[in-house]
Amino acid sequence: MSNQRLNVFPTRMAQTTMKLRLKGAQTGHSLLKRKSEALTKRFRDIIKKIEEAKLKMGQVMQVAAFSMAAVNYIAGDISYQVREHVKHAQLRVRANQENVSGVMLPSFEVYNEGANSFELTGLGRGGQQIQKCKDTYTKATQTLVELASLQTAFVILDEVIKLTNRRVNAIEHVIIPRVENTIKYITAELDEQDREEFFRLKKIQTKKKEAKDAELEKLSADVDNEPHSILTGSQDQDIIF
Repeated sequence: MSNQRLNVFPTRMAQTTMKLRLKGAQTGHSLLKRKSEALTKRFRDIIKKIEEAKLKMGQVMQVAAFSMAAVNYIAGDISYQVREHVKHAQLRVRANQENVSGVMLPSFEVYNEGANSFELTGLGRGGQQIQKCKDTYTKATQTLVELASLQTAFVILDEVIKLTNRRVNAIEHVIIPRVENTIKYITAELDEQDREEFFRLKKIQTKKKEAKDAELEKLSADVDNEPHSILTGSQDQDIIF
C-alpha cells in the first residue's frame, strides 16, 4: 500500500492541497493516538475495578444467602408478606453519562425513594434477622448495579478502542504514505516541467541567436556585394607627363 498514490493532476495547487491534507492527517493521527491512549488507560482501570467488584460480589452474595437462610429458619417463609406490603420498589436505579475523551459511558447509580414499606414485618419474631437480610441484599444490589455499570463501560470501551486503533493504523499505514507518495509524484512532475521549460527557453534563445547571427551575416554579405559608384569612388591619381 505504501507504493500507491492518489490520482491527481500535478499542479502547484494540487501540491498545496496535498501538503495541507498531509498536515491534517498527521494532526488527526496524533489526536486519535492520544484518544486511544486515554481510553486504554481507562479501560485498564475498569478491568481492575471489575475484578474487585466480582470478588466483592461473591462475598456479598455469600453473606446474603446465609442471611436469607437464617430468616427462613427463624421467621419461616416471608415471601407472601413481602408481596402484600411492598407495592413500590424502594431501591431505584438512575442512569448517568460520563464523557471520556469524547466517548459517553453510562454510569448507573442506586438511590432510595419513598418510605420503608417493610419496616413492620417480623415484629413477632426474626425482625432483626429480616432487617439484616434486607440490608445485606441492599448492599448486594448496589454491588450488582456497580458491576453492571462497569461491564457496560467495558463493552463500549472495547468497541471504541478497536475502532480508534483501526483508524490510527489506517491513517498511519495507508493515508499518510499515500499522500506522501502523491506529494513526491507531484514534486517530481513539477521539477520535470521546470526542466522542460528551462530547456525550451534555452532552445528558443539559441534559435533567436542563430537567426540574429544569420541576419547579420546576410546584411554583411549584402554590403560587401553592393556595386561601387563612380561618383563616390576614390579619386584617381594625378597623371604626370
